[in-house]
Amino acid sequence: MIRRGLGKKVWVIAEGYIPAESTGPAPQMISHETACILNTNAEDAELAIFVYFADRAPAGPYRVRVPAERTRHLRFNDLDDPEPVPRDTDYAAVLISDQPVVVQHTRLDSRQAENALMTTMAYPQD
Repeated sequence: MIRRGLGKKVWVIAEGYIPAESTGPAPQMISHETACILNTNAEDAELAIFVYFADRAPAGPYRVRVPAERTRHLRFNDLDDPEPVPRDTDYAAVLISDQPVVVQHTRLDSRQAENALMTTMAYPQD
């Protein structure tokens, strides 16, 4: 049996940082931040992402669609409209969806040959 409506409509990622350097084959080993978004609904989920910084106004909204009953692993590195998410810069993000979704946050830091992978659940808020 498929469970519909899992998750929340607002998610917060308080810690973000995309290293500018990478080692290893591209695109798999490029240092990146990812929001892994699960949509268990029968309808597509439309998300707006806002990126916050320590020393300037927020960027966004970045518009993202996650099809019904699908998952999308969205690299913050790939967000470029309205502007690219800067590298080597601390940031945080708020994801707002029109459908309940589940969001997990992952970072691959491949600046060294000994790679580091970090993952955690984003903070649900609503």
